[in-house]
Amino acid sequence: MSNTTKQKILIVDDEPDILELIEYNLKKEGYQVYLAHNGQEAVAEAKRSLPDLIVLDIMMPKMDGIEACRIMRTMPEFKNTFMVFLTARSEEYSEIAGFNVGADDYIAKPIKPRALVSRINAILRRNAPVEDVTDNKLEIGPLVIDREAYLVYKDGQKVVLAKKEFELLYLLASKPGKVYTREVILKNIWEDSVVVTNRTIDVHIRKLREKLGDDVVATVKGVGYKFEA
Repeated sequence: MSNTTKQKILIVDDEPDILELIEYNLKKEGYQVYLAHNGQEAVAEAKRSLPDLIVLDIMMPKMDGIEACRIMRTMPEFKNTFMVFLTARSEEYSEIAGFNVGADDYIAKPIKPRALVSRINAILRRNAPVEDVTDNKLEIGPLVIDREAYLVYKDGQKVVLAKKEFELLYLLASKPGKVYTREVILKNIWEDSVVVTNRTIDVHIRKLREKLGDDVVATVKGVGYKFEA
C-alpha cells in the first residue's frame, strides 16, 4: 500500500456499484474509507468520521451534493477538508455551482479507477508542506515567495510586485492546484474594500502573468484561478 498515513475518505453516492468500485480501489491504496448514500447521510457520517477528503456525487435523493457541501463548509470542523464532486453531468453550470459552494476539485463519471486514485492522491498531497525552513516562505519550482519581506524571486532574480499582487500570488501558491473562486479571492485579498470588482482581480492576474510568466496562474473558465505548480 502506497499510503501509510491512513488518511480518511468519505464517498457519497446513491449508486451501490459506484460506492463499491471506489471503496475497493481506495482501500487497496491504503486509505480508510467511509460510505454514505445521500447528502443527509454524508453530513452525519462526516461529523462522526471527520474525513480528510469527501467525494460527493451531485445528483442524489434527499439532499444533493451541492447542498451537502454548502452545509459542511459552514461547520468549523470541515473548513480545511477537501471536497471533490463526482458527477455524470458535464454542464459547465454544475461545475461552477460546485466550486461556488467550496469544492476543491471535480471528477467526471464514468469512473476510471486508476485515474480517480491518482487524482485523489494528488489532491491530498496539497496538504503536504511546501514551505521552506520558515512558515513565511514558499519555494515552488523556480519561485521563492517570501511573505515576511514581501519579495518574490524567480530563478534567483528579484521580481517587484505591488502589495495586492503579492498577496494574491501568495494565496494561490499556498495550495498549488487548488481552484480559488473570485468570491474567495475577493474575500481574502480585498475584504476591507467595497469598490473592488471582478475586473480588479483580472487586472492583478494579468500583471502577475506579465511579471512571472503566463504559465504561473491558470484560468478555470467561469470559476476562478489556480496556481500551476
